[in-house]
Amino acid sequence: MPQRLIYDAAPLRIYWETTNACDLACRHCRAEAAPEADPRELSTTEGRALLEALRGFGSPLPHLVFTGGDPLKRADLFELIDHARGLGFHVSVAPSATPLLTEAAIGELAAHGVDAISLSLDAATAERHDAIRQVPGTFERTLRAAAAARAAGLPFQVNTLVCEETADDLPRIHEIVRELGAARWSLFFLVTVGRGNVLAPVTPERAEEILSWIAGLSSARMATGRGGLVITTTEAPQIRRVVAERMKAARPGPEGAADAGSPPPPRGHATHAGGVRDGNGILFISNVGDICPSGFLELPCGNVKVDDVVAVYRDAPLFRKLRVPTEFGGRCGRCEHALVCGGSRARAWSATGDPLAEDPLCTHEPGAPAPERPSDGSSPSLGG
Repeated sequence: MPQRLIYDAAPLRIYWETTNACDLACRHCRAEAAPEADPRELSTTEGRALLEALRGFGSPLPHLVFTGGDPLKRADLFELIDHARGLGFHVSVAPSATPLLTEAAIGELAAHGVDAISLSLDAATAERHDAIRQVPGTFERTLRAAAAARAAGLPFQVNTLVCEETADDLPRIHEIVRELGAARWSLFFLVTVGRGNVLAPVTPERAEEILSWIAGLSSARMATGRGGLVITTTEAPQIRRVVAERMKAARPGPEGAADAGSPPPPRGHATHAGGVRDGNGILFISNVGDICPSGFLELPCGNVKVDDVVAVYRDAPLFRKLRVPTEFGGRCGRCEHALVCGGSRARAWSATGDPLAEDPLCTHEPGAPAPERPSDGSSPSLGG
């Protein structure tokens, strides 16, 4: 199996859930955040020790994402950011759109050397977005935060939940994200964990339409040769198959064949993280120190208070199994795109209780001809 597509030695991204505290009550929150922090939350001393332990992954260090809950609920957030930066980490922060996310706070994040922040936009109107976040004013606060980040020269990513309730809004959200000046748009395909059980995921057929639309947008962007909005997915690695099918159709013949062993396209393409999935390139540390394959696959394999986090990532049985996609169940294990996709392990787990099972979101039948796809990024059910 080609090692260039396996992240055995170190993850690309480490997500540290710095706290479970948050003043929102989002209907899809995988963390089931609450207003007050868990008393078992890692202390400042424990947090600093965690950061020092993560240096054991070696160079190049993984990118570190401080998430939550709401990281701004931690009084020591900037101390922890400074310590991580001093250790050589690149740091991003995922704050919540609460009154804590002020223009001054965004300026402080920029001043402390944060690479980027992420903001969430789940609908094109305040009424629909705030209904998901369950706190009035979050839509407008998100727009103000984006403007403040842009003014501070702080790159920002916009995250959007993809479920039945939000799917029709995606084209308009895309327009808003571009207008805001975001560097990246990440579409989070619902995994029904945490409070996400109250929402309905899109059907596999609808997911395929959305992924084709995303791939078309990315292809159009790449064709211009200019920069612009990078579009990625979370818990929908099938985008890599969709893009590979487009590439193969555009360049027929042996030279254009996009097989499962091909290296991922250049950075900035929708598939730049080929092979990355829960536990393979991704590592998640919970607010109490549990070491997990991802925040959506919160199956503890150790705890940073007592275990060597580097050794757990490299050697824990579950992590190792998650890096052998040809051994996955059902279509995922048989798929010719297994190495670059592998399906969402979190969705497989939430649907079946087995993180190695088939991802039910996918429509692809291994070995079947690729469907014809529009070349201009349009999708009838998404309104073009």
